[in-house]
Amino acid sequence: MQNSEIVLIGGSGKTGGRIANRLEELGLDVRKASRSTAPAFDWEDRTTWRNALTGATSAYVAFQPDLSVSWAAEAIEALSRLARECGLQHIVLLSGRGEEGAQRSEEALRAAGIDYTILRASWFCQNFSEGALVESLIAGRLELPAGDIKEPFIDADDIADAAVAALTDIRHRNRIYELTGPRALSFREAVAEIAAASGRTIDYEQVSMADFKESLSVAGTPEPVIALLEELFGQILDGRNSEVMSGVTEILGRPARDFKQYARETAATGLWSA
Repeated sequence: MQNSEIVLIGGSGKTGGRIANRLEELGLDVRKASRSTAPAFDWEDRTTWRNALTGATSAYVAFQPDLSVSWAAEAIEALSRLARECGLQHIVLLSGRGEEGAQRSEEALRAAGIDYTILRASWFCQNFSEGALVESLIAGRLELPAGDIKEPFIDADDIADAAVAALTDIRHRNRIYELTGPRALSFREAVAEIAAASGRTIDYEQVSMADFKESLSVAGTPEPVIALLEELFGQILDGRNSEVMSGVTEILGRPARDFKQYARETAATGLWSA
């Protein structure tokens, strides 16, 4: 790939920062685009889009707050058409598995007439270490409305590696990859592996959706976020995404990282220590 500029929309998130580091190590020009960058990019202010895209030849897109929101597909289509108008040749979209909203956004991207790569990712391992679950794990008790349904948690480092491959190798254009970890675990099993790696006792309890929402509300979580979490736990975690897929091997030529390795390496940092 020629040394051309790549714009990362959502470049400060769990995947964006990792992708930026990898691309810079390859000597490629990278530009992060978010509300805090200059030029800024704000999904809810379309006047910011053109400046953020101008000068780039490809983009990685991680939509905020989530592709399940009602206006996501239309926004993705508008962004994709503008990207093409600005001279971009290729968009890599971070998508979700089994989400109707994500599927609509994928269709919108494919209809925009620009080369694409779609990365459908399962739940991130890093949701246990780089998000709202961390404090509960440190406290020794995690309560979620998730029972015995299993999820093949994917390491964000694997997503970043896949995105870099898609951005730098034209063989991955106009393809869809389903990215999962190598085995599926329930949330209870995942917490047990984190506890074992940390050498601690961490309890997991399944709670009702009503109790979960009430606890979020008491903690001051914004209503739109609560609604998204309700959809995620109430609809997506119903077994539809439990199957382990081969997307990581297909795009990277190696197996996906196992949750146990993630738990062991993260525990070694002391993050989950009481």
